[in-house]
Amino acid sequence: MSRQFLPYGRQSIDANDIQSVVNVLTSDYLTTGPKIEEFEAKLAEYCGARYAVVFNSGTSALHSAYFTAGLKNGDEFITSPMTFAATVNAGLYLGALPVFTDIEEDTGNIDVSLIENNITEKTKLIVPVHYGGHTCEMEAIKKVGDKYNIKIVEDACHALGGAYKSLESDYHAGSCHFSDMSVLSFHPVKHITTGEGGAVLTNNRQYYETLKMFGSHGITKNPLQFVNADDTVVKNCPWYHEMQFLGYNYRMTDIQASLGISQVKKNDLFVKRRREIAGIYNEHFKNNPFFLLPAEKDYAYHAYHLFPIRLRKEFINKKALIYNKLKEMGIGTQVHYIPVYHHPYYQQLGYKNGICPVAEQFYLKELSIPMYPGLTDPDIHYIITTLFDILESL
Repeated sequence: MSRQFLPYGRQSIDANDIQSVVNVLTSDYLTTGPKIEEFEAKLAEYCGARYAVVFNSGTSALHSAYFTAGLKNGDEFITSPMTFAATVNAGLYLGALPVFTDIEEDTGNIDVSLIENNITEKTKLIVPVHYGGHTCEMEAIKKVGDKYNIKIVEDACHALGGAYKSLESDYHAGSCHFSDMSVLSFHPVKHITTGEGGAVLTNNRQYYETLKMFGSHGITKNPLQFVNADDTVVKNCPWYHEMQFLGYNYRMTDIQASLGISQVKKNDLFVKRRREIAGIYNEHFKNNPFFLLPAEKDYAYHAYHLFPIRLRKEFINKKALIYNKLKEMGIGTQVHYIPVYHHPYYQQLGYKNGICPVAEQFYLKELSIPMYPGLTDPDIHYIITTLFDILESL
């Protein structure tokens, strides 16, 4: 009997999610309607931030956050190479250049001790990435940012439902307790999904207003923001609006937002199940001779977007073989990530291999095995048994 393929990550959609979308499809608003503000309010409340602005992708959310932080042509921003390219591309869109900083071997997060060495007079932004759902050491990063008056935008796309120190602490991923803004992604493999989508959270009212405008063509309809507010004609034109800077159409639809509202209600359960799965993996994999397990430092409550194992030295050159054998057995894995500066586009910009040696070794070792709430206990034990069988055969 054939077994259903188990991907490395997958959305969790139920009847309530589907009905929420159907309800919007039969309503008056498919976009720029009431579900947008409702979803933004639910996100802000869930994360513990004052404001949330939703976008049509995590990439557009990153772009919007960097613009709002004031990143511009000729600036530099510090970030990790162990991330999806969008984290870095969003800075290039504004003419800024990334300064890649190496990572911690056990968490995959940016090595805070190296950040200060990479700061120059051009540095305007630090972008820590909460790799795999493990929050970075944000208090230490904030101290560096404060020392040099540098803004901080967290890439928290992996970390919704995670926390700094504990769930009872003041810092939940997205709260911006130690940062200016925090970015989320709602791609199907993330904790919650809107199909495609993203959000920026902030506690700064001015940032909130800029984010709203940037994602909607740079336009405002708020009379209190009008440049031409004293114009007599403007005062008598209820349809009047102003484009005040060059923005983009990064709007999320009400269809997506309705799905997001339904999903965010369940995220605590999603994270609870992810942590249960991680616990089963950790128990069965502890002290194995084939690979190392992801860390959970004492300052983090891991949200486990990923479960990244790191192959021991003697198995590194067999990773593609392991990947293919697992696929043949119905188990999907992925590698997170190719260091961003290894991509040809970044090589053409002048970035060379070797600038972040820990990240490069991490890439060679890393393999993400399935991690999503829909995995059943039999699925998990099949993954464990099959992985061990393959590694033992090698």
